[in-house]
Amino acid sequence: MKKIVQKSLNYLKALTAETVSNAGSGHTGTALGASSILFALFKDHYLFDVADTDFLNRDRFVMSAGHASALYYSLLAMFGFDVSLQDLKDFRKFGSRTAGHPELGSINAVETSTGPLGQGVANAVGMAIAESMMEERFNAIGFPIINNYTYCFAGDGDLMEGVAQEACSIAGAYNLKRFILLYDCNEVTIDGSVNLANRENIAKKFKAMGFNVITVKNGNNYSSCSAAIAKAKKSSKPTIIIFHTTIGIGTEKEGTSAVHGHPMKKEELIAFKEKLGVKESFFIPNDVREFCMDTTINGKLSHEKWNQDLAVYATTHPDLYKKLLNFFDVKKVDYEKLASAEKLNDLSMRDMNGVVLNELAEKFAQIVGGTADLAPSTKAYLKDGGDYLAGNKRGRNLHFGVREHAMAAICNGISLYEDFLPFDATFLSFSNYMLPALRMRAMMGLPVLDILTHDSLLVGEDGPTHQPIEQIAALRGITGLNVFRPCDANELLAAYKTFIENREPTSLVLAKQKIAKNNLSSFKNACMGGYVLKPAKKQADVVLMASGSEVPLALSVAKELEKTCDVSVVSMPCFEIFEKQSESYKEKVLQKGAKLQVAIEASNDNIWFKYMGENHLRIDVKNYMASGAGEQVYQKAGFSVKQILKQINRKLKV
Repeated sequence: MKKIVQKSLNYLKALTAETVSNAGSGHTGTALGASSILFALFKDHYLFDVADTDFLNRDRFVMSAGHASALYYSLLAMFGFDVSLQDLKDFRKFGSRTAGHPELGSINAVETSTGPLGQGVANAVGMAIAESMMEERFNAIGFPIINNYTYCFAGDGDLMEGVAQEACSIAGAYNLKRFILLYDCNEVTIDGSVNLANRENIAKKFKAMGFNVITVKNGNNYSSCSAAIAKAKKSSKPTIIIFHTTIGIGTEKEGTSAVHGHPMKKEELIAFKEKLGVKESFFIPNDVREFCMDTTINGKLSHEKWNQDLAVYATTHPDLYKKLLNFFDVKKVDYEKLASAEKLNDLSMRDMNGVVLNELAEKFAQIVGGTADLAPSTKAYLKDGGDYLAGNKRGRNLHFGVREHAMAAICNGISLYEDFLPFDATFLSFSNYMLPALRMRAMMGLPVLDILTHDSLLVGEDGPTHQPIEQIAALRGITGLNVFRPCDANELLAAYKTFIENREPTSLVLAKQKIAKNNLSSFKNACMGGYVLKPAKKQADVVLMASGSEVPLALSVAKELEKTCDVSVVSMPCFEIFEKQSESYKEKVLQKGAKLQVAIEASNDNIWFKYMGENHLRIDVKNYMASGAGEQVYQKAGFSVKQILKQINRKLKV
């Protein structure tokens, strides 16, 4: 047994090193240093089925230290996943399935895209939360239908990132007992020794956060690694296993920062492989493949056993089984009818959203989520959902504390687990903290809803730190993220329809205050992303464009302008959806032939210039403002009928 284990490890290391060397770039150091950890995981613990990588109760594995992807891909090839030796030869090449960092959708086994350190840790915490919710909802005595583990591989860099620390604190608070963090502690970063910038006691820190802590003195020893993982699986707490390893073990530069991103030259690689007793190039011996495939076969058998148990469960617990199936159902919703409901009348946008969110949560068991300690202010709370707590995993309301970054990244992980529709919520001004996770969300196309309230200068007295200006531009700048700034119920429900039916990442930018009802909007038109709210009588001389809170202001300006010229008002709740419409439709809405196009929005987003003709006027926010009554601050920034009319008339006379 020891002989075949060592041979397998030697070929794994050779394959990994050659993959990086052949590409001419990559990260040899961690990939070699962590080989024993991940081989022990794959061989002895990780439950998977290569024939069905979407198997519901499979273990989830997240390679948070995504730069060590060469090791990950080599393991996948050895254990029979859909990664070939040719894929390893194509590592890091344009269009290759084996990208520089793991990418969701490129290879079936990959559970999430990783690379920006810390993100994967938070994603894994989200997956563990989702698992615990499913376990609590659907398991019965004698039928642990959901009981998978979530394994996350992380390095020193991962645990330096604030998002990882935030997420692990949450994992401890929620006592996620099936979350196991495999920490490769080689104490080396790109710049040199870890202690250049980090001298904390990780073991004590994680113990204080509520983790079970296991230390492996020789993390380059297969047996020690496997024994530690087995011990972690028995814990009643989330576990961190601290594996003390040697970065780039076996190379000329082992133990130094020089090996971090060092692809070995031909001579170095030959010498390295000679030490391992490997002569072949990109090769997996039959006995090694058979040794690995024993685990692969057992995984398939475990899946078949689970299917059999599920069939018995369906017979003995029909109500629970029906609820399980119902969880994955696609529900039909009459969004237009809901938009016209009287219960939405005379509400602020954030209150209106709270009502809609609760209505839809009654229909969709997949909707779960929470806020960064702002539920009373954002109104993003499921009234009958209960609080998710260490002792109540059935709750649907998550409390993230003041941790916006982890909140967003954890919600990504929840959505990745299986069919959940999570939401996260905070003030728009604090969305800055969430941007790295929102970018990853958009890149993966994850169905997560942001609820971002207090959307403009009308926040008022809290001052410039809380008055958002550039935030909406930052959100709209994220490719693949639908950003909706609705002015009423029709536009709000159009956003929900798009989110739920298209399953695309969506940000709702909502006013804290009530927005005057206009009786002109249309649910159907709002689903187009932009539309003519109030048409000109004949041919528009002036086109006023606005979003959200500024729509009623635009209508008030139009009322005055109509005394002297023909005016059209356009509402633009979502530029991203508008961009998907036909050119003829967009031309009809934008009316670039008008004498003047005016964009009115309390932001500094230059995207409006794309939709205006040569003669245009932008009413925007040019400076950070000051603390004061919302309306006063709003008007001081130039958002009043009188000031806007003055600018328009001046422009028309030019």
